[in-house]
Amino acid sequence: MNVADAVAVAGHEVHVCRYREARTLLDWLGKDLRGLRVLDVAGGDGYWAAQARRRGAWAVALDLAGAKLKRGSQLSAPPALIRGDALGLPFADASFDRVMSVCAIEHFDDGDRALDEMTRVLAPGGELVMSADALTLAGQWPRLFRAHCQRYHVKRTYSHQELAGLLAARGLDMITHQYQFRTKWAQRMYLGLSAYGGKLGFNAAAPALPLVAAADRGARGEGGAIVLVRARRAGSLAARRQSRQGRPAAPPGGTANR
Repeated sequence: MNVADAVAVAGHEVHVCRYREARTLLDWLGKDLRGLRVLDVAGGDGYWAAQARRRGAWAVALDLAGAKLKRGSQLSAPPALIRGDALGLPFADASFDRVMSVCAIEHFDDGDRALDEMTRVLAPGGELVMSADALTLAGQWPRLFRAHCQRYHVKRTYSHQELAGLLAARGLDMITHQYQFRTKWAQRMYLGLSAYGGKLGFNAAAPALPLVAAADRGARGEGGAIVLVRARRAGSLAARRQSRQGRPAAPPGGTANR
């Protein structure tokens, strides 16, 4: 592990929400990803795509922020790093077997278009795993919610029903969903950390992760601060194999900015 790896682990894994959130999505992708093409949309420095690569995937992380991609290029085993826009993915149709996106869609100017693009590059029979701000109790703390949206440029929130409808309209069937930070106090903590603590606040609150997870397991009903969904695009295995004839124009490691 080099210095860049240590910094990335501290930023992504020592985190009260991102660790469990992204790890759940990664596990939904599969424990063994050998031979599969995986794209992380708005993947920042590529840390989570790199974890998919460790599981055998041909992994790509795409982000608009050149500084984040530059940091990612210093990882000891980076994925392919591509500078690009989620609203116009620079890949051919059906280029990937798995697409993931960690709490990104709520920040996009056009979330529907981002879903269009993620569906377009997903091979028939492939799977999309993603998370988004849900904040189903945000109305109880309007000032904190406004501060959260302003600080992180949150355009809207999503429930699992809303995402299921949006995905179904694009030919994807939701397989499963999960809410995290499900209790009232956990949602209040999430908004408070976002509004006043910022990124360092989420990292500093990492020791509370087991407590939040335990509370989530005991919570009843639907709702939470974050919603995670797993969906599959309609299609056959034969169609997916045929789609492998077109691959993204990027090497299986290193950086290719566009």
